[in-house]
Amino acid sequence: MKPIQLPLGVRLRDDATFANYYPGANAAALGYVERMCETDVGWAENLIYLWGAEGVGRSHLLQAACLRMEQFGGRAVYLPLDTVAMYGPQLLDNLEQCDLVCIDEVDLVAGHPTWEEALFHLFNRLRDAGRRLLLSASAPPREVPIKLPDLKSRLTLALVFQLHGLSDEDKLRALQLRASRRGLHLTDEVGRFILTRGSRSMNSLFDLLEQLDNASLQAQRKLTIPFLKETLGW
Repeated sequence: MKPIQLPLGVRLRDDATFANYYPGANAAALGYVERMCETDVGWAENLIYLWGAEGVGRSHLLQAACLRMEQFGGRAVYLPLDTVAMYGPQLLDNLEQCDLVCIDEVDLVAGHPTWEEALFHLFNRLRDAGRRLLLSASAPPREVPIKLPDLKSRLTLALVFQLHGLSDEDKLRALQLRASRRGLHLTDEVGRFILTRGSRSMNSLFDLLEQLDNASLQAQRKLTIPFLKETLGW
């Protein structure tokens, strides 16, 4: 077999784990993705398609799936097409050697004939090899402008889950979960203060939490509203 050669710079985030993912209304999707990584469920559940707006956790779940598969001794690959599509569809060659293939932002190559054909053949090779395929996009399969009918039909065979954004209460719990994983205690009062002053994007909120974690460690102080005001200039 030819070795899999992927472009440099594609790294999984250490904090993109299932334990760090607060599901909110996405518990069913989380459950199926976890099960796919841990159990030989057969092709019917080995093909999952996640879609939703930016910031709902699609990339997080794809990376978490790769990390879990590797923890179980399997081989996984994560391809964020927004950053690696420039290398061409040959990226998909030989990926049936992997136990799990995660392709992020698959809709970005819709309408490109060479990519669509390569994706179609990858589907077939993964199915024949009994491997797993996890896809993400910003729209459901029927709304992605794919021209190749055979690829379109393959996508409609997937288990499809729409990922929903978190409510304000869910965002608070997600921040508290992430804080607890860092060894921080984030009270409801301080968490709500962050939500009223900070960005609405979960990625930005998590980045802010990392900044506060570093500042808290350096100053040896707890997360309080006065400390936040002092640290962030709020």
